[in-house]
Parts: sequence; structure tokens; C-alpha cells
Amino acid sequence: MPDFLHTTLGKTGIPVFRLGLSATYRPGRQTIHRALDEGINFFFCFGIDSHMIKALRDLPPSTRQNLVIASGAGTYLLGYQNLRRSLERRLRQLRADYLDIFLFLGVPREKYFPERAREELRQLRQEGKVRFIGMSTHDRPFAGRLAAEGTLDVLMIRYNAAHRGAEQDIFPYLQKHNPGVMSYTATRWRYLIRRHKNWPKDGRVPTAGECYRFVLSNPYVHVCLTAPSNVKQLQENLAAIRQGPLSDEDMKFIKEYGDLVHQTKKWFM
Repeated sequence: MPDFLHTTLGKTGIPVFRLGLSATYRPGRQTIHRALDEGINFFFCFGIDSHMIKALRDLPPSTRQNLVIASGAGTYLLGYQNLRRSLERRLRQLRADYLDIFLFLGVPREKYFPERAREELRQLRQEGKVRFIGMSTHDRPFAGRLAAEGTLDVLMIRYNAAHRGAEQDIFPYLQKHNPGVMSYTATRWRYLIRRHKNWPKDGRVPTAGECYRFVLSNPYVHVCLTAPSNVKQLQENLAAIRQGPLSDEDMKFIKEYGDLVHQTKKWFM
């Protein structure tokens, strides 16, 4: 049953642990196996994260079938990666017949996600090479329109205490078609867990765990990705989210700190 730690990934119907794992900071295979032991079942692969690829590839089929494996191909200013080729490369790396989720990554604005790319994603889904398709973007109004149209199965968006615009631009448009929502950079590339120069020297600073609890306190976010560097960081994050939603007092505090970070770094996307 859905609770703070577990939910269903929108209309995909997939049950997920709400903290998903990325190997961006090369945490080592021990960390990935600990994540499995702790009940994490959502894993995001870039293809160059060999720790993740090798760990997942070597799992027995009985374990693999209970996991959600997501990946994607990126966009460039002058075009984008060949989606089919990128997907087939990932399948070979993982020794898999299909992926659960395949995303068109890093869309800066609507024009960089042309109809051609959307049709390619739909074709890959139709062929059974992927179960569900989606996109990641910083263009919140565009993501909101796609959500309202029901164009994609999954949306991957930035949402944290410093960047809360999704609350107005995306979340109100999810109800009709109920796409799965993945979020990333909960710590805002770690700026939220560093002491800000304009914050009192003896003032409390958010922890990474509080940043994840902030994100997951919003029921519209189904999965929040974490990218620990080692087992210790993973366990700290898990221990934090097991405390449940932030209290009203903690929520007020982290929003205040997030506003300060956001105002100071307006240039940062």
C-alpha cells in the first residue's frame, strides 16, 4: 500500500520505493547492493556509470524482474543522440531485452523535443523495447503542457527547496493523465547543504536527508533520485526519509534557506 516510502509510479502502475538510486558519483558496487538490501527498486543508468551497469547486469533474473531500470539519451543544441542506437547500447550493456523507462534527457526548451523524437520514443515503446517513455527538462511550463496533454508516461523534473516552481507550473496539471514523476537534484547540486555566506554562522543548515524529505513530502513526486558517493551517505539518506514528512517547522526552515540559495544564484538554471 502507498505510504511515505512506497507508492505507484503514476499511470505506469509500477510499485516503487520513493528513493531511487543514481550512480553519478560512482558509489561502488557495495553501495548498489546495499540499496537492493534496503528495498530500493528504482535504478537510473546513464550508461557510463559502470558501477551501476555491472551490478545490475550480474543480478539473477528473479531479482532483476522486481526492479525498475530507467535510462535515456540526451539532446544537443544541434540535434540529439540516435535514440534507437542509444537504447540498444544500453540493452547490450545490461544484457536485457527491454528497459522499464526510457527518457529523452536534458530538454532545455520545447523546440529541442521535436515531433520526430516523440515518434521515435513511441515506436520503441510499441516494439516492446521499453515499457514506458518520458522526458527530463528544466522548462517547467512545457512539462506542464505535456502533462496536461497526456503525451508521456513519465516526467523527470528538478524540484527542491530552492526550486519550487513545479508547484505552480507542473503539479496542477498532473491529475487528468497521472504521469509518473521523477525528481532529481534534491540538494540543488549540494548548494542546499552548504552554509550560505549570508546565513548566520551559528544557524542550522539543511542536511541531505532533510532535502530528500522535503521533496518526498510532496505527494506529486513519486520517486526522488539520490546519488550518494558511498554506503554511509546512502544509509544516512535512508535513515532520514524513514522519519517521514517534514514537520511544519522544518518545512518553514528549509523553504527559507532554499529561498536564500535561489535568490543568490539566479543565473543557475
